[in-house]
Amino acid sequence: MLKFEFWNIFWTVFNVLLLYVLLRIFLFKPINKMLDDRTQAVQKDYDDAERAKKEAAELKAQYDASVSEAKEEAARILRTAHDEAENEREAIIRKSHEEAENIVAAAGETIENERKRVIRQAHSEIADLAIEAASKIVSANLDDEKNRKLVDEFLSAEEADRK
Repeated sequence: MLKFEFWNIFWTVFNVLLLYVLLRIFLFKPINKMLDDRTQAVQKDYDDAERAKKEAAELKAQYDASVSEAKEEAARILRTAHDEAENEREAIIRKSHEEAENIVAAAGETIENERKRVIRQAHSEIADLAIEAASKIVSANLDDEKNRKLVDEFLSAEEADRK
């Protein structure tokens, strides 16, 4: 069955070693090269993915910063517009109050002037009536100007007493 012969063992070992060398040259090297290439490709893809992930994170951070900045700018613009509107409203109200006060003051002056005019006119009419009544009572033709002066003095004295 089994014989141990030197040449048989020698050729068997030689064949195994030759097969090993040939497999190593023609099979293992290309397979190892293919595995190394594949490993490098996978590593490159992984590195590219990591780089893309970092870039995406940076872009997201920039986007978030831009959005935050835009929101702050919008809030600032709204605050500015609100403040300007409030100032404008206060200016309009202040101007309206001033105009109303001016109108009231002008109306008061007009009323006072009209009151004085009416009082002067009333004094004049009262003086005319008093002179006419006195002339008819006395039936004498007195000096109109002296009589008017006397009546005006009397009315002025009466007015001063009332105040």
